[in-house]
This record gives sequence, C-alpha cells and structure tokens, in this order.
Amino acid sequence: MGRLVPAVTRAFDVLELFLEGDGTLSAPEITRRLQLPRTTTHELVTTLTARNYLVPVPEQPGRYRLGVRTYQLGSRYAEQLDLAAEGHQVAREVADTCGETVHVAVLEDMDVIYIAKVDSTHAVRMVSAAGRRLPAHCTAVGKMLLATLPEAELGERLEGCELIGMTPRSITDPDALRAALAEIRILGVAGEQQESNPDVTCVAAPVRDRTGRVVAALSVSVPVHRWSEDRENELTALAVKGANELSERLGYGIVR
Repeated sequence: MGRLVPAVTRAFDVLELFLEGDGTLSAPEITRRLQLPRTTTHELVTTLTARNYLVPVPEQPGRYRLGVRTYQLGSRYAEQLDLAAEGHQVAREVADTCGETVHVAVLEDMDVIYIAKVDSTHAVRMVSAAGRRLPAHCTAVGKMLLATLPEAELGERLEGCELIGMTPRSITDPDALRAALAEIRILGVAGEQQESNPDVTCVAAPVRDRTGRVVAALSVSVPVHRWSEDRENELTALAVKGANELSERLGYGIVR
C-alpha cells in the first residue's frame, strides 16, 4: 500500500464533516473540529469550493454546504451498483460464516424472485436456484418485503389475490397474513416455519438503497433438524448484519 497524501486526507476529512448535523459548516467550525491551522482550513475550503465540492450557503454568510460535484459522484456510484452482484458477494460472506444457504430476493407483484443464492456447505441443504419465483406470503423474504409496503399498496396487491399454500403451514388467509406482517413491522425481521418447504425454516431482514427504500431482503435458510432457539437467534443476527452490509454497499446510511 502506498503512502497517504496528507492534503488529500484532510480534504476528505472536511467533506465527511458535512455528513453530520444539518449539513452546513463554517470555516471556524471546521478548524475547531478537525484541529487544523486556520490557514490550512482556508486553503482547503477555497480549493473545494473552486471545484464545486462545497458551495456557500446564500442565506447564511460564512457557511458552506456540499456542492453539486459530490452529488454527481454519488449518482455515478449508484448507477454502477448491481444489486444481484453485490447481493451475491454479501450472501457469500454470510454463508461462509454460518454454513447455511443464503438468498437475496426482490418483490414482484405477490411473488419473490431470488436474485442471488449461495449454497450451504452441509450435505443436507435447501434446494433452490437464483431466478426462482415463489409466492411472497410463503417465504421469509417475501413476508419481509410485503411488510414494508404502504398499507394502501398492500391492499391493492392482496385484492383479488388467492393466497395458495405451499405446505400445510402456509398462510392462506388475508387477515392472518396482515397480522403476521404487522408483527414483522414491529420486529424488523421476518421468519418462516416450514411454510414454503416442509423441511426448511428461514429468517430474513430488509435491504435498503441509498434513499432508504427497501429494495430486497436477505435470508438464511436451515433444515428443520438443524433449527433451535439458539440457532434462530444466531442466524437472525447474522441475516440482519448481512442485510445491513448490503444496504451500505447500496449507499444507505452514507449520505442521507
């Protein structure tokens, strides 16, 4: 690894300060918070302003905010993101940690489509494939995604939709589904107990894009004979961690 350039590091330190608070700062505040000489702060702010990374706040003389150039860089970064590719990388990390099957899925109408999958290392494992479509109400990822929909949109999707069961434990009553989704909203995670496969249980957590919108869900699937309360707690935490990691890769929590 090469040597870090101090002036560049300080410039990024200045820019990253604007991610906090109300997004505006004065030169004295930057000087105080970064413990820089006043002349150094002045040179950094002048340079960043000249390059449109910072702009003066018209109604607040002496204060600055992030400029259009930072937005352009962020937009280009977002354009280059590939949810499936990023999802597969994170799913691989989660699967390597727990040894179980990990999926990333998106919602389409009342179905989920698996866009990434990494298999369990165990001989007995869930059989599935990326690209597979399943009824959302029968899966942990699907219920997680349905739970994040606005009530009006959920109602539109449920209207005229027959909730067909995949196993005897599948939810097939709209009121029961609504109750389950209400609980998921409170918990922030979703579970599935042999609802899409009589031999499999799953836990899932939401994945958000840079705007905060839920765009996918990440799940860990386990054969019932390897399931226990302790294992559930462990894998739920791992699913949340993986979903948060994927959300960060999509830009969530970086600039909001």
